[in-house]
Amino acid sequence: MVEFDNCEPGFGPEPHVHDDHTDSFFVLEGEVEFTIGDETVRAGPGTFVAAPPGVRHTFKIPGPGRARFLNIHAPGVGFYASLRD
Repeated sequence: MVEFDNCEPGFGPEPHVHDDHTDSFFVLEGEVEFTIGDETVRAGPGTFVAAPPGVRHTFKIPGPGRARFLNIHAPGVGFYASLRD
């Protein structure tokens, strides 16, 4: 699990797919816009969103304020370690 803290508007990755794990998110503060497959949802604090394996997804901070959220990859397949390499 990684906490994305104090993310500025516009922050977010390109759309992508994980074949071997679920990519899930829990919004702590602010708003995050998630696109999972063909659906886009704007989520505030307390919202949980998950992208199953094989589903194209992304997120961004729409603004105007910053956001803070947790990002959980399960099962743990070494995804976070691969980001540090």
